[in-house]
Amino acid sequence: MKPENNKFAKAEMLIRKPVSEVFQAFIDPEITSKFWFTKGSGKLEEGNKTEWTWEMYGFSLSVTTLVLQENKKIVIEWGNPDETTLVEWIFTPLNENETFVSITNSGLKGDSDKIIDQVRNSTEGFTLVLAGAKAYLEHQLQLNLVLDRFPKGLA
Repeated sequence: MKPENNKFAKAEMLIRKPVSEVFQAFIDPEITSKFWFTKGSGKLEEGNKTEWTWEMYGFSLSVTTLVLQENKKIVIEWGNPDETTLVEWIFTPLNENETFVSITNSGLKGDSDKIIDQVRNSTEGFTLVLAGAKAYLEHQLQLNLVLDRFPKGLA
């Protein structure tokens, strides 16, 4: 599932926790909700659909898990029915207490302006997700980065 040309977004971060703990944080909504969406309908399972909800924005979307390789890789398909994209997480353990996480969002469609906008938004969004995951997993801090990216009252 290689991204085509330059029509993809990428964000990466070192998280100083064991790979099993970091991997679980992205498949278990009880953990993921501490740094990304507010609730999920269940754990990610290969071949299954899951609903993710961002209650602060009144927004939900359906996620289909295509690949789930424990402690190694997650690939999901998400988005509006006519504009789905793939999101791939690669988990690389550097040692027993450090994991490098790479997130790629590919399959972006549209004219060059639309693709540039999607790349920018996706890169920014996944960078905030990774920073929030790092703060939560390493220090048990909930930074509310996703919530505070679009605060109420700001046009």
